[in-house]
Parts: sequence; C-alpha cells; structure tokens
Amino acid sequence: MLRIGKVEIEKHPLLLAPMEDLSDPPFRYVCKKYGADLMYTEFISSDGLIRHGAKSVRKLEIFDYERPIGIQLYGHLVEPMVEATRMAEKARPDLIDINFGCPVKKIARRGAGAGMLRNIPLMVKMTEAIVQQTRLPVTVKTRLGWDDQNKNILEVALRLQDAGIKALSIHGRTGTQLYRGQADWSLIGEVKNHPDIEIPIIGNGDITGPEIAAERFAQYNVDAIMIGRATVGKPWIFREIKHYLETGEKLPPPDLREKVSLARMHFQKSLEWKGEPRGIFEMRRHFSNYFKGLPDFKEIRLKLVTSLDVDDINDILDRIEEKYDF
Repeated sequence: MLRIGKVEIEKHPLLLAPMEDLSDPPFRYVCKKYGADLMYTEFISSDGLIRHGAKSVRKLEIFDYERPIGIQLYGHLVEPMVEATRMAEKARPDLIDINFGCPVKKIARRGAGAGMLRNIPLMVKMTEAIVQQTRLPVTVKTRLGWDDQNKNILEVALRLQDAGIKALSIHGRTGTQLYRGQADWSLIGEVKNHPDIEIPIIGNGDITGPEIAAERFAQYNVDAIMIGRATVGKPWIFREIKHYLETGEKLPPPDLREKVSLARMHFQKSLEWKGEPRGIFEMRRHFSNYFKGLPDFKEIRLKLVTSLDVDDINDILDRIEEKYDF
C-alpha cells in the first residue's frame, strides 16, 4: 500500500507524472478513466503564481473526480516557493509536490528543477520551509543527481526525509542526461531498500508496458511507479499494467472504435476547459498519437491536425472509424 498523509492506495499504485503542456485537466480526465491512481498538475512556476500570472493560476484548477491529486511547484528561491505553497493550498489538493527534477535548461540554469541538485543545502532549506508552511503532505520529485559524477540520490533522499517529506519520486536519470539513454533503476532500488529510508519511494523512467512495470515492482520493491511519456497517445497503459499485475495476462490493445471514442472524449474535455481555438490546437499532438500506425493515414492526419472547425474535426473522426473499421 502507498500511504502519503491521508492518501492511501492499494498495492502496485500507478501514478501519472506531471508533464508540462500534457498533464492538464483534459488529459488527466482520460488517464483517470483508464486507471491512474494518483495524478499531478503540470508544474507551476512559483514566480508566475505569486505574480498572479494567468497561465500559472489556471494550472491550480483541479476537480474532485481527479482525486487524489497533487499540485507541483518549482522555483529557485525559498520565499516565493513558500508563498506559492500558500496559494496552492487554497486550491485544496491532496498534497504538494516540489519539482527538483525538471532538466530543461532555462529552468535548471536558474537553479530550479534539477538545477537544485547542484545546491543540496538550498534544496533542504526550501523543503523544510515548505513543510513547515503547509498542513498538507509534501512530496518531492527529483533525479539520481546532477550528472554522472554526482549521483548523490541516497544522500538527497535521507536529507529530504529528515526535512519532513512524505514520499519521494525518483527519475532514473541525471539532470544533464535529460531523457537520453536508459533509466538506471539500480540506484532507485538502493534508496528504496536502504535501512534508514522510511518514506515511500516511487520509481520513474522508461515504464513502457506491463512486463517492465511488473519487473520493476518485483526487482526493486518500489512503493509505486510513475509513468510519463509512455502515457501520451496511450493512456490505456494504466489499464494494461493493472490487468497484467492482477492476472499475468496481457490485454489486447483497444480497437479503433475505442480509440475514436477516447479521442472524442478527450477533445470534448479540451474544448470545455480551454475553449476554441486553444482547445483545438492543444489536441493536435494527442490526435496524432492516438492514431499512430494506421496505414495510409498521412492525408487524414494532416486534415485532423490543421482543421480549426469543431464539426469538421468530429466528421474526420467519423471517417477514421468508417475507413479503418476492419
């Protein structure tokens, strides 16, 4: 069982990773439908939030059907992060998550995200201040270290545990590694199985299907698995993994009718939350991924990702179902 404050999830919990421009309410809606146990908002800039930037404030919007859900914050200064925590708490999430893992240069260069791995004393100071500020459980998402010469995740985990966090998510790459190469789960397992670690450890990185998820649970004894990029175009991965863990059998992939139905549902939620035309623009990457691999799809895909008319897009979805209904 995964226990983070009042959040309790039965064995083999599966978490949706916070992903900028991806894990918004419409995408979280479909991931929840397919079995995500715990989800997070897109990461929110503390500077943007305390300045009441429209984009940052909008990201605080969460819904009861998403619970349990965490709001993730990032920043490089303690006081803005503490103030942002106060603001985030008013949105009534189930937990506050601190992003010490984003490797994007413009964020890490300022010392935020994974850049905080170059200043562990400041990381600990910031975490302590946030823990003291909020009554909500505080969690952290980070990486193995800043680079190959500084894989200090065990030290980081112990110090963050002492600072009062209630769970730690570890991505199995360094900050400079970005998303290149394979995620190294051996250090995740080392942290999880260290005798002084008492908080839940959540593993993240390269979970692409049921077999590898089952293998990671069994081999490294993590309390939960977090899935990021593999959910894009494939939110049913949660259902597939759960079924495999329960039965040892692989589910067949969803048929085209289910994919079209999913695309419609996601599209409708995108329009409801973002309106036109933004709700159309931000569905384009999802449409492409939902129907990846269909034969002779190039022309239909081009129409699907260039149209600005809602009715036209729904008509195209109809034609996809008719054309490929084998």
